[in-house]
Amino acid sequence: MARRRVAYRKRHQNRFSMFLVTLVVMMVMTVVAVRSVGLQQKIDAKQAELAQVEAEIEEEKERTLEIEEFAKEVQAKGYIENIAREKLGLVYEGEILFKQDD
Repeated sequence: MARRRVAYRKRHQNRFSMFLVTLVVMMVMTVVAVRSVGLQQKIDAKQAELAQVEAEIEEEKERTLEIEEFAKEVQAKGYIENIAREKLGLVYEGEILFKQDD
């Protein structure tokens, strides 16, 4: 009879231990699942931010090209002459200016 009690206790203790191990494993799985959802949300937010930054970089590259083209245009003698005529009233020798009376 003593053997039966010892065997019963061991079996009971073994079941209880398995229950505790199972409970701990399930808790760890729950924590991992919750953390993974939070991390996935962070990943999605960072990907959206990355896409926005890449779009801004592309816009700035286009703007840089426009500025370079404008710089080349500004260096041309004809552009400088036109601006001097319009804003500063440049007149060459021998030119006759006609102004309209309003």
